[in-house]
Amino acid sequence: MINQLRQLLFPDTGARGAPADPDHHQLAVAATALMVQLSRIDNHEDERELETIVDCAVKVHQVTPEEARQILDDALNHADDSTSIYEFTGQLNEQLSQDAKQRVLESIWRVALADGRIDKYEEHLIRRMAELLHLNHREYMQARHRASDAPA
Repeated sequence: MINQLRQLLFPDTGARGAPADPDHHQLAVAATALMVQLSRIDNHEDERELETIVDCAVKVHQVTPEEARQILDDALNHADDSTSIYEFTGQLNEQLSQDAKQRVLESIWRVALADGRIDKYEEHLIRRMAELLHLNHREYMQARHRASDAPA
């Protein structure tokens, strides 16, 4: 999954070249990969979580519903190959402002909340993602509260 997602994230790079300007699709891939990792952490893939991932990609990353479903399908098909979230958080750190990273974290919280419960492993992974996105505790809590208050 890492190599395929890397190709999606950095389509115009050589082995050591600089990436082309980011687009919404590339950022959606990175954010979706994080959300898929979260949806699988409790060993229970819930349809509500998957629909929330698609919804967040459409709303936050401005991709079409069809693109969002394709990105999700690719991430799900290769989720077991992924070993690290560092690559995806690194891409988001390079391309997004603090506010935009906080919106990504809010989307991640929405996925966690989609099934009506927060598993301790989900909460731990979200905290780790927030740290890797260089979001402080206040930003972490604000994202959680906004996700909790968002209409379903």
